[in-house]
Amino acid sequence: MDILLWALCFVCVLVGVVGTILPMLPGTPLVFVGLLFGAWANDFEKVGWLTLSILGALTAFTFAIDFIATKIGVEKTGASALASVGAMLGMLVGVFFGFFGVFVFPFIGAVLGEYYVKRDAIQAGKVGLGTWLGMIIAIAAKLGINFAMIGIFAVAYFF
Repeated sequence: MDILLWALCFVCVLVGVVGTILPMLPGTPLVFVGLLFGAWANDFEKVGWLTLSILGALTAFTFAIDFIATKIGVEKTGASALASVGAMLGMLVGVFFGFFGVFVFPFIGAVLGEYYVKRDAIQAGKVGLGTWLGMIIAIAAKLGINFAMIGIFAVAYFF
């Protein structure tokens, strides 16, 4: 049973870290579930509920990061609601075009949405760039939190 739990731990953590970059996978929640499997493999003796509560709080915080980064990117550029919708649709479509699509299509979606509303190419470009930068900042922050979670787990487990 321990081997199965550790295998699930490693697979979930690995897929979770990748999922932090790819928007269609629940990245940080998968990392958390993987670490939960790791704690379970040792009957929660080395990694207890306090550590898991901290990891859970960090997981919840990553959801806030998505909203905060998007809001900042949108507000700083004065984007319309349709630009945000375009960025989200671009993200969904981009998944089907691999790594390149995940980073380019949200920009294109935001630009198209903003251009449709305001008919100003320069403003649309600013909105696209702001949306894209917000997304990149959110991904970087979530990756940092994921690795911090793995580090917290490792400290609790080994020390």
